Amino acid sequence: MTDLDARVARLNDILSTVNLLSWDSRVTMPAGGAETRGHQIATLKRIARDMLLDPAMADAAEAAREAATDPVARRGAEAVLAARDWHARLPEALLSARDEASITARLAWAEAREKGDFALFRPHLETIVAQAREMAQALGPVDHPYDALLPIYEPGETAASLTALFDRLAEGLRPILDTALGRPQPRTDFLTRGFAVEKQQAFCRQIAAELGYDFTRGRLDTTIHPFEISFTRQDVRITSRWRPDWLPMAIFGTIHETGHALYEQGVDPVHTRGAHATDMIGLYAVGGTSFGMHESQSRLLENHVGRSRAFWERHFGTLRAQFPEELADVDAETFTAGVNAVRPGFVRVEADELTYDVHILLRVRLELALLDGSLEVADLPAAWNEAMKRDLGLTVPEDGVTGCLQDVHWSSGYLGSFPTYTLGNLTAASIMARLAEADPQVGQGLDQGDTAPLRAVLADKVWRHGRSLSRAELLAQMGGDAADPQPYLDYLAAKFG
Repeated sequence: MTDLDARVARLNDILSTVNLLSWDSRVTMPAGGAETRGHQIATLKRIARDMLLDPAMADAAEAAREAATDPVARRGAEAVLAARDWHARLPEALLSARDEASITARLAWAEAREKGDFALFRPHLETIVAQAREMAQALGPVDHPYDALLPIYEPGETAASLTALFDRLAEGLRPILDTALGRPQPRTDFLTRGFAVEKQQAFCRQIAAELGYDFTRGRLDTTIHPFEISFTRQDVRITSRWRPDWLPMAIFGTIHETGHALYEQGVDPVHTRGAHATDMIGLYAVGGTSFGMHESQSRLLENHVGRSRAFWERHFGTLRAQFPEELADVDAETFTAGVNAVRPGFVRVEADELTYDVHILLRVRLELALLDGSLEVADLPAAWNEAMKRDLGLTVPEDGVTGCLQDVHWSSGYLGSFPTYTLGNLTAASIMARLAEADPQVGQGLDQGDTAPLRAVLADKVWRHGRSLSRAELLAQMGGDAADPQPYLDYLAAKFG
């Protein structure tokens, strides 16, 4: 074990503890613990930052880079040096204030969302936006404040590159959506019947395990906004939420987070280094080369697999066994049609597959405007409502669950993360198009509702690499292009057009 490996292993222990405290704050922590939890997380991050900026860490990374005989080891050392440079440019006081603000903001957001009262969250969001602008200024110079924040989530992207890509996508989506909305939609009444929460949880645990989620290295819990979080590849947790009056929320939320978890659990120990060899890779405790690549794995499993007819021909009997009365008049074909119905709605996480990206593009435009100052936080609800009317033809009734307060991201300070959901959709479609051409066994398995062949290929071509390859490099190895929306448009056109 090298000096760098030992130092990074200790740093990973601190970062994993930060993640554990964050998970607790979103799942089990009482509301009264928010302020002190914010201080605890900020303290640990200061310790991690001091460890990273220690000159001895730079010496160890430089030595490791010079001695590296393989690309993975070299990239690990370069990741340490890049992280040092990033943190060195940001004032410690700003980072600590940002960490503390996110904890209290998240609780204020939860209350504001429940009450539909934007005023409760407004001062917190104003602080978060101001901090994001300050970060961008410290990390600059850049053409747009977004350019400084995007590398946190999706290295290589800028406001200009995303705008060009998303404009092409929006132009291609419109005729497909118009065509789909011009047809009669299937029945969905059976999805709103009263479904007991404990039975939803039982089915979701079973389906996550069927899809390959290892419960000996993970768990499924309840939260307001579903997420996956990893401390090490040996402890990868997912959450979901349960609505008795909308069954798809639990099912597809769980499948989505399972996709994230498979990516994390699938990092190959061969690529890991350090004192905790089964737990870490490079500077980071877990895999995932970017948020967009991560979303590609969750959206691939949720939509390309989880919404397919073959999948439900295989699994619908298990679902109906949990709800024999509620689904007595429903078969696999009817259920599949229902969960693929195209009906524009207010809530992103409940959106159908075709209108989902409309929600994302709306949020990205608002983020760009908030950061460049062309939109004030106080005017966000009005701008949100106007965009929903323009893009989806919907009149938003309130600011809470169905309005601009519905997502947790802004309360967590994640300005710049929303584009990665659509990048994930683009990447998932590109991967599936290439796999269908290159490996007939994948298609044959999916035709039977069997994901094992697909998971084997993803484990080899994506998951095992962790952060050692970028999203663009992973796609290029499969013959794809990270900047091309056409495979995704082709997929949507074939399914809905």
